[in-house]
Amino acid sequence: MQHDTPGSAPLIVTATLPADLQAWADRLRTQHFPPERNFLRAHVTLFHALPGMVLDEVRDVMAQMCRTTPPVRARLAGIMDLGGGTAFRIESDGILALRRELAERFHGLLTGQDSHAPRLHVTIQNKVVRAQAMALQNALRPDFAEAEFTFAGLALHHYLNGPWQGAGAWSFRGAARRR
Repeated sequence: MQHDTPGSAPLIVTATLPADLQAWADRLRTQHFPPERNFLRAHVTLFHALPGMVLDEVRDVMAQMCRTTPPVRARLAGIMDLGGGTAFRIESDGILALRRELAERFHGLLTGQDSHAPRLHVTIQNKVVRAQAMALQNALRPDFAEAEFTFAGLALHHYLNGPWQGAGAWSFRGAARRR
């Protein structure tokens, strides 16, 4: 089914990277992603295809979640082999907990792919021959360093047969819990 306009387009939910990590991943993506396929910024996908008919409800739920959630801790944890591509693996129990809440809220509307918890990652190369992917992974490995960061919020997008159109973005605004 074609989705060239936002009305019926599936909805994609992403976790928002901090500005410095976003810029770094975008630079790597520009350098290593096939240019004819690179029409998105680097991103961390939480859901690939919520139905467009629940747009208003998804916006309301995400806005409420972000109002009460403090910035979510995460760790850039390693280089991930995608077969025909390369990504950076991310670990974040907090973002996975938020995703579980959203999944419970939209149970019955999830695709098979979205019914399972994702392997969190930021793709910087995809749809290349295996040798090219392995070469990039080998080149990145010596300088890779694990890094702690915080996700800044959540974003919602309409999937338009490749390109995405923004449908909303919310910053985590909740107070950090004191111990």
